[in-house]
Amino acid sequence: MFLCRFFFRFPKIEDIISARISSIWTHATRMEKQEDKRPQFGNRHLKNENQVFDFNAWDDVEWTEEKLKEAEEKVRNNSSQPLDENLRNEYEQKAGEYWDKFYESHTNRFFKDRHWLFTEFPELRSSSPGNLTNDKAQLYPGSESDFRIFEVGCGVGNTVFPLLDSLKNTSTFVYACDFSDVAVNLVKEHKEYDQERCLAFQADISASELNFPFPKRSLDVILMIFVLSALEPVKMQNCINQLSSYLKPGGRILFRDYGRFDMAQLRFKKNRCLGENFYVRGDGTRVYFFTQDELRSLFTKAGFVEEQNIEDKRLLVNRGRQLTMYRVWMQCKYRKKTDETEE
Repeated sequence: MFLCRFFFRFPKIEDIISARISSIWTHATRMEKQEDKRPQFGNRHLKNENQVFDFNAWDDVEWTEEKLKEAEEKVRNNSSQPLDENLRNEYEQKAGEYWDKFYESHTNRFFKDRHWLFTEFPELRSSSPGNLTNDKAQLYPGSESDFRIFEVGCGVGNTVFPLLDSLKNTSTFVYACDFSDVAVNLVKEHKEYDQERCLAFQADISASELNFPFPKRSLDVILMIFVLSALEPVKMQNCINQLSSYLKPGGRILFRDYGRFDMAQLRFKKNRCLGENFYVRGDGTRVYFFTQDELRSLFTKAGFVEEQNIEDKRLLVNRGRQLTMYRVWMQCKYRKKTDETEE
């Protein structure tokens, strides 16, 4: 006769809570991925609170005073114990290592292709840039193209390859750089990578001087999608100043990044704060949360004219679980002045 013993372990309450939070965030990530197919920002507004669960997302959401105070309190709380200077310096010095590890872990599975960029930034489809400079006499990768796009912080190519696919019948060349060698290699190994139409390379845009494989005043568009927020705040102005020098007069920077009081900021715990509105994630990568005024100051000081500066406050909805999640993103378009007299 065999006796069988069955052991039952009741889950700890913290395990239950952790699993619940993880489940909510998994859904939030899925909702972000659904953004790839969304219509242009600002087309769906919640006018009746009773209809909040009718759609997966709502645009231009107005925050109540109570909601704003709650967000401010969470930020005060998670910023109350900033990391010491030694740790801050370590995260700065090892930033490249942390991003390499990030891409080694996620490869090309973490982000979805950003087809929504063409909805928000139709300038990417242009094939007739203004204020062309006669630089075809200077040979460099892409010098024979009529339109040149440079993505700063390309990751594993989730913008690069939709660009190449959409613009394959135009005279467009795409440059792409990333701080991580691992990410750049993944781009180069992609089956759609075409050296005749694209050049990927490693670069540190936080460096005091930038040197790219193309001349200054040669670019029509620079894309900055969730990249500036990864830089130490004191280095952001120099980055924008230097990128400006590579744009043709009339060229544009198209920008999207995290906004102040985004859900990602509010969920940080204590001992993750590096500075005011600047945090380090569990994987060692860093993130800053912007306001409209901060971005306006950065770009106008670098000689840009503002064409768009939107605080994209969006309400994401889990209709199955009847949950709401508030996201805040910044979306901007800044044009380089055509001459010194332009206001």
